[in-house]
Amino acid sequence: MFDEIKEECGVFGIYSKETKEELVGQVCLGLSALQHRGEESCGVAINEDGIIHFYKDVGLVSEVFTKEVQSTMPQGKMAIGHVRYSTTGVSKKENAQPMVVRHKKGNLAIVHNGNITNAVELKRELEEQGAIFTTTSDTEIICHIIVRERLKTPSIEDAVKNTMKILKGAYSLLVISPQKMIAVRDPQGFKPLCMGHFGEDIIFASESCALDIMGATFERDIEPGEVVVVTNNEVVSEKFLPNENKGMCVFEYIYFARPDSTIDGMNVHIFREEAGRYLAKQLPVDADIVAAVPDSGNDAALGYSKQSKIPYDIVFVKSKYVGRTFIQNTQNKRKKLVNLKLNPLHHTVKGKKIVLVDDSIVRGTTITRIIKSLKEAGAKEVHIRVASPPFVDVCYFGTDVDKKENLIAHNKTVEQIRQEIGADSLEYLSLDSLREITKRCNIKGFCDGCFTGKYPIEVPKNIDKDKFEKIQL
Repeated sequence: MFDEIKEECGVFGIYSKETKEELVGQVCLGLSALQHRGEESCGVAINEDGIIHFYKDVGLVSEVFTKEVQSTMPQGKMAIGHVRYSTTGVSKKENAQPMVVRHKKGNLAIVHNGNITNAVELKRELEEQGAIFTTTSDTEIICHIIVRERLKTPSIEDAVKNTMKILKGAYSLLVISPQKMIAVRDPQGFKPLCMGHFGEDIIFASESCALDIMGATFERDIEPGEVVVVTNNEVVSEKFLPNENKGMCVFEYIYFARPDSTIDGMNVHIFREEAGRYLAKQLPVDADIVAAVPDSGNDAALGYSKQSKIPYDIVFVKSKYVGRTFIQNTQNKRKKLVNLKLNPLHHTVKGKKIVLVDDSIVRGTTITRIIKSLKEAGAKEVHIRVASPPFVDVCYFGTDVDKKENLIAHNKTVEQIRQEIGADSLEYLSLDSLREITKRCNIKGFCDGCFTGKYPIEVPKNIDKDKFEKIQL
């Protein structure tokens, strides 16, 4: 909305032993816990005796799936759901997920978190073969390929495996067919996906917090390159495309995931708190209080305070009612919106030297206004500490960073950035410190290309956010 990074999607699915009236409600509950991963649209597909019904629309889960809407959805034994933020394709109802298709051998529904890096080439190839597209989403491409492969294979899981051989990039998928639910994580493991159980029900979710909210028990993370098939109440797993070159998105820990989630063996809150501790060690500063840019800087600020012994305090009141629909198209309107969203506590900041911790700096516009507001409220000094390295390059795997020119750190030194944003000092978490923290995770290998320009797989050239809008065939 302001100077923030956005992630693409969250996925959630349930396979139940028995037909349930409340299945859609349970999926909506799980999606609500994942709402931070996408606020533009949402949807649910449910399998009723082999027939897949779905409902999706633009809006938050609570706005789209009212009691009236839920009451119209059928009973079923398996269902999948999705929350979306568009990093590929425009924001419209047609691009909302799940994608549901009917084909010669049956029907299927799919939800997807991630970004396919060879999507443009695949779309062109499919269109030359006669495929027709109604959306500008990567997910429709995946649907087309799965259906094409399904016509050549004896099972839906074989079709999915063949599709995995073709796709490049980030994809955590949930697929339902008339009889089966399939969970897939790409060979690099860019995006998180976990499995749990609620009684005898099998649950899949982008983050473990979605299991917690419904009282389910976390079982394990889906491994990179793994395919999990659930049918007849049995779970069959295969590490189909094992790959030593792992690439879990490190920004999941820095920003995207909820602090109460545990991903690949590492609790997100602990990760961020450790980042704050490392920041306190890197460049100590004489200050009166440590504070956070809410809410994304809270955990790191707490870690900084514990390590530095400088008291933690709150310096902003954050409005909970500045919604996503308030996106404005002028600088003056955006400035007013920031002031509405974050209002400094004058009594707390007046005359104080403040260490202000944030998760990242993208374009630099928001942090500039935040520093100015604190000094106008009477702060004596404002020292910025950033719980990630500088953003210097783009992301190709589902994060809304598509042009280097939009990044303040792309062609400026730390000192130049400090001067531009008006901070008394500025320190980023070092790449070495970040990598030291990641050693505690189960997965060995992370994508930190946005900080280094080096990626775990080959990346496309000159592909921007709305890549399909510019294709001319």
